[in-house]
Amino acid sequence: MEKILISACLAGDRVRYDGRIVPLESLLLARWKEEGRLVKVCPEVAGGMTIPRPPAQITGGSGLDVLRRKARVMDNEGVDVTGFFIRGAEYALSMAQRFGVRLAVLKEKSPSCGVRWIYDGNFTSTLIPGEGVTAALLREHDVLIFSEQELDMVEGILRLE
Repeated sequence: MEKILISACLAGDRVRYDGRIVPLESLLLARWKEEGRLVKVCPEVAGGMTIPRPPAQITGGSGLDVLRRKARVMDNEGVDVTGFFIRGAEYALSMAQRFGVRLAVLKEKSPSCGVRWIYDGNFTSTLIPGEGVTAALLREHDVLIFSEQELDMVEGILRLE
């Protein structure tokens, strides 16, 4: 049975930067969980960050730029947290490889998991096109990345297995 890597926050784990639990309510997600398909990961926590933690954003680019050392991840207190994000992305990739994952459902807008949108790095709630560090690393290793709004697309791929 095909496994799906999922942002742990979407699965209801208390891993968000603000310590809140905000699970994604979805019949598909509930079924995948029941079927044992989900591999939960929070790259930020896996990378060594605490709960709660200051909010962080990518400055100077997007996730791929961070991986190529051309951009940084900074928290809103001015602390460079890039290393945590890279370590977390590497952990997420290792979990994907361990479980033979080719599909991932990630939290949109996150500096780790954003699929199509991330914040601009100025902490003004301005979104820009781009992806998070983990999303970029997974995509570089041929994992198909989807946001929480695209569960139907994931289900369509699963039906083909």
